[in-house]
Amino acid sequence: MILDIPKDRQLILFDGVCNLCNTSVLYIIKRDQNNRFIFAPLQSEVGQAVIQKFNVDTHKIDSILLYDPVSNRLRYKSSAALHIARHLSFPTYLYSVFFLVPNFIRNWAYDVIAKNRYKWFGKKESCMVPTPELQAKFLD
Repeated sequence: MILDIPKDRQLILFDGVCNLCNTSVLYIIKRDQNNRFIFAPLQSEVGQAVIQKFNVDTHKIDSILLYDPVSNRLRYKSSAALHIARHLSFPTYLYSVFFLVPNFIRNWAYDVIAKNRYKWFGKKESCMVPTPELQAKFLD
């Protein structure tokens, strides 16, 4: 399952029922000019495979993960978001300046948003179903 990820791409795992997460995925797709990212919901088979492989505690990390198959590395929370932003078009890549902020501060802010995302942005009944045009960007 994880072996199916193309080596020239990175996998973004997101909460498939979160409105903020789904909007963020569409934002990334629009600005991913180098076709660097593919996507899967955390709730999917591939999402569960990555979670199990890296022993991710989904009670602590439940909103975004970035898996790089070349380095076999998993990034999460603010580090995942900033690594994604770094590879997007202008002006989004400028957010990578926040790497200068200590990780514990970035993750504190990230956790506040993640904890309240359903209350502030809402939740879907089921995972997003990509349009036929976007299907190639999604696994599972």
